[in-house]
Amino acid sequence: MKGEKIMEVKNFNNPDEVRTPPKTRIEVVNVGGSTIMRATFEPGWKWSECIKPVAGTESCQAPHLIYVISGSMKVVMDDGEEMTMGPGDAVHIPPGHDAWVVGTDPCVSIDFAAGKVYAKKAGS
Repeated sequence: MKGEKIMEVKNFNNPDEVRTPPKTRIEVVNVGGSTIMRATFEPGWKWSECIKPVAGTESCQAPHLIYVISGSMKVVMDDGEEMTMGPGDAVHIPPGHDAWVVGTDPCVSIDFAAGKVYAKKAGS
């Protein structure tokens, strides 16, 4: 029926899409008109080494709205601004950055903004 509200539930244990660039696991669910991703970045992961060859851009051009579940990651913007994010942090990162896992634990996060485009060829 037109205007009918429909509840919807998806589970990351059964994602709609999985992307697996080196040292990366991206699980995507499409729910309520939004695309949400759970990202797991292994120790030694770095955007410029693991995702840049897939994206084909000089720096990450995806905007991110992230909640960090575990692990830590350092982010450096193209202009040199830096930050480190860790468990419990809610983070906004605009396009134009590199990032890498800090330490020996995977960094696991939920991203509410980049799921449609992350770890895909630019423009696809």
